[in-house]
Amino acid sequence: MVKQYVALARVSSREQEREGFSLDVQEDALCRYAAQHDGKILRLFRIAETASKPEERKTFKELLAYARENAEKLTGVLVYKNDRAARNLFDYVELERLEADLGLELLSVSQPTENTPAGRMMRRTLANMASFYTEQQSLDVKEGLAKRVEGGLFAGMAPYGYRNVRHDGRSLVEIDRVNGAKVQQVFDLYAYHGHTLDSLGQKLADDGITYSDCTPRFARSTLHRILRDRSYIGEVRYHGQWYPGTHEPLISRALWGRVQTLMGDKVYRSHEATYAGELVTCGHCGRPITGESKFKKTKSGERRYVYYRCARYNAAGHPRVRVTEANLDRQVQALFDKIRIEDEKVRDWFLRVLRARTRDNQQASEQRVVDLQRQLGLLRRQQDRLLNLRLLEEIETDTFAAKNTEFRDRIARLTLEVESADRGRPSLPT
Repeated sequence: MVKQYVALARVSSREQEREGFSLDVQEDALCRYAAQHDGKILRLFRIAETASKPEERKTFKELLAYARENAEKLTGVLVYKNDRAARNLFDYVELERLEADLGLELLSVSQPTENTPAGRMMRRTLANMASFYTEQQSLDVKEGLAKRVEGGLFAGMAPYGYRNVRHDGRSLVEIDRVNGAKVQQVFDLYAYHGHTLDSLGQKLADDGITYSDCTPRFARSTLHRILRDRSYIGEVRYHGQWYPGTHEPLISRALWGRVQTLMGDKVYRSHEATYAGELVTCGHCGRPITGESKFKKTKSGERRYVYYRCARYNAAGHPRVRVTEANLDRQVQALFDKIRIEDEKVRDWFLRVLRARTRDNQQASEQRVVDLQRQLGLLRRQQDRLLNLRLLEEIETDTFAAKNTEFRDRIARLTLEVESADRGRPSLPT
């Protein structure tokens, strides 16, 4: 009677393939063993080194299911080596259950053992060693990735705008000059040109700026991910925490802070939107007026138009009215033209009050800058102390990363506030 087998060939890494354990080598050895023992393989299951864990589990479960369904006509289960049969003890137990419950002998063609208590002990020892190797390898990889992140390098592939390069045997990261410029343009357009995520995607498409050859258009979700990615300010992400990176930042922390403020649905006064920043409110609902830029192609090139509309312009039932900047300029100028103070004494009084108010505002602004500088100094000293605690190994890596990220964000926000306060200091009227 011809013996019939189910077989499993497994390769878990390219290194093993180079050492001679490729799927083809294993398949030849399995078929040769079956032929030498007057048998044949009814079905061969293959697990390649490129298989993901879910794919690997699926194939292994299919093998077990096939063996149980066809146990009456099968002689045994063929594997190349015991450590090829299973990568953990739980899987190996499942193979042994086939042998104990259904009489399907587990046979290793390159590591033959007798089907005796001593032989089964030897097989279990080899399976235990394979499980130990797998667990230790996983631990070594995790420790290696953690060390890489602590050294300021990405644990995996670099994000969009950067690229991985090999230098002296090390995997490093450098700016992708093409995609990096696209990332910088995305941040600039969102921060200074009044775009929403939708209008930003349209603007990039109109300008012929593509995400990639396969995906020409920047999707809304892609733009949101880019604008929220701290990698572009020189940080690396690992296990939900952000660590200082060694790669060159694509954008400044001031620009990052501005974009995060805008994405947090806070109204930011743009220097290009003269009447935005809650200076004007909607006559219909009282919400602040915001500015937006539109670019239209003309025969002489591209022309920029600035419009003002209510922040709830797209809400159901709200009047969809937009006013050009030139039109709003004329309306504001007309209001100023109506202001007349004929009495000279009243004009002098008004000027004195205006100067006094301006002087008070100047002093308040100067005091605010002093307070902000003091807070900055305190945060930087706390950041230095945190670093010293980490160097002394008195705090865990994750705790350090979380607190250090918090300090960097607060420092970036305060720096932006200092810059804003300096620019916003009023001048005394002449």
